[in-house]
Amino acid sequence: MSKPIVLIAEELSPATIEALGPDFDVRNVDGTDRPALLAALADAQAVLVRSATKVDAEAIAAAPKLKVIARAGVGLDNVDIKTATSAGVMVVNAPTSNIISAAELTVGHILSLARRIPAAHASLAQGQWKRSAYTGTELYEKTLGIIGLGRIGALIAARMQAFGVKVVAYDPYVTSARAQQLGVQLLTLDELLAESDFVTIHMPKTPETTGMIGTEQLKAMKPTAFVINVARGGLIDEGQLLEALRAGEIAGAGLDVFTNEPPLEGSVARELLSLPNVVVTPHLGASTDEAQEKAGVSVARSVRLALDGELVPDAVNVAGGIIDPYVRPGIALVEKLGQIFSALASSPLTSVDVEVHGELSEYDVSVLKLAALKGLFTNIVSESVSYVNAPLLAEQRGINVRLLTDADSAEYRNVITIRGALSDGTQLSVSGTLTGPKQVEKLIGINDYALELPIEKQHIVMLYTDRPGIVAIYGQRFGDAGVNIAGMQIARREAGGEALSVLTVDSRIDDALLESVRSEIDASVFQQIEITEA
Repeated sequence: MSKPIVLIAEELSPATIEALGPDFDVRNVDGTDRPALLAALADAQAVLVRSATKVDAEAIAAAPKLKVIARAGVGLDNVDIKTATSAGVMVVNAPTSNIISAAELTVGHILSLARRIPAAHASLAQGQWKRSAYTGTELYEKTLGIIGLGRIGALIAARMQAFGVKVVAYDPYVTSARAQQLGVQLLTLDELLAESDFVTIHMPKTPETTGMIGTEQLKAMKPTAFVINVARGGLIDEGQLLEALRAGEIAGAGLDVFTNEPPLEGSVARELLSLPNVVVTPHLGASTDEAQEKAGVSVARSVRLALDGELVPDAVNVAGGIIDPYVRPGIALVEKLGQIFSALASSPLTSVDVEVHGELSEYDVSVLKLAALKGLFTNIVSESVSYVNAPLLAEQRGINVRLLTDADSAEYRNVITIRGALSDGTQLSVSGTLTGPKQVEKLIGINDYALELPIEKQHIVMLYTDRPGIVAIYGQRFGDAGVNIAGMQIARREAGGEALSVLTVDSRIDDALLESVRSEIDASVFQQIEITEA
């Protein structure tokens, strides 16, 4: 079999290629050469990019085999996530690859502003010796205000505390217990601005946060205070910052990011660059060898997971996060239960519950709902089904989906049930579990008929009136046709009532033979099920 094609559209570290391993046909293309990119995408299952390659609707349409777009970095402005999601393409990035680099750059800006290092360097480089002109300020016993106490904010807090700095923070989503754990005092934004000698902002850029530091906030700061932004351009209103600096309302600013990059000629940002109390860098937050290597290796690992059909913790268009090792074995089981359910469904699904009973209910099992939907649609829609677009397929079909958990499980440590209402007014349920140290996937129930049968590639499910001789009939007919029955379970609720028989067979059975046997035993259900591996 040919290897899956992975397209690398920009220069990535050798460690990235190494992390991909030998299982892929790795090809290179210049992502900025549009015709070459579109041509190369035709056969690609995955594409790895940085910031220069535009993976837009046109590019996605040119890649019918594409399963994953990997951005070796944090920002995703160059990827059309909505179109990718609709096409069933997973989008992954490396959200933690640059956090140390960004934190260290922030500290660098703080030190540069406090000790006026860039201006002193420029003066000395011009042959001037003006020691008294570049008197700075110590960090010791100053107050640092961090707006946004996420991963980067927490790293900065830890580093700055080593300087003897008092750290305060504003973050409406951080608990006081978490702040106390970090040695940080939580304040309102107004309190933080009034108290801080240095203010650094680490918020995502949203309509709510754009321009969150403007005239009012700058006026609230000390005239001796400095503001730093290495997060996203536009969080600080550049025009109002320029006015505040010129008016002496604050002492200075450190900027790594701008509303337009590079800053446009004649723009406010260009004027900011010329001020002596502003330290600037050209968006260097992730520009370290270590961060670039981490980003490449991270997305390479994500590509491997995605092409293996697994959920990827760093996928931006898939619900759920890191999957607990105790939950992970259930993913494949639930996908298979979904396929069994859809094969047995007599009419379209209108609503579905994914029920998790037992010890698993104590964990984050949201991934199991995605796995169930992927299994339900895998063999009943024409388009490729992934963890990404399975929820969209349910939404488009008006299927209401719920995830229910319950700690009680009477007979097994864990039981997972897919229970759905069908458009013909009937209901259907399929249950499964994992047993033993090898975590064997077992089918343990269909519509409350109790079973215990390992799930294999080929099964036959029959429902008929229980009476002597039925097993002999289908056993003889299948044997005559050369079909080997590898396993069998028969369940019934009462003698003489309906019996549910589930067979495991070694090969697919001809449809004509199935119909003939169904008619002979007068089965109300006679369904061949083929499990498609992820």
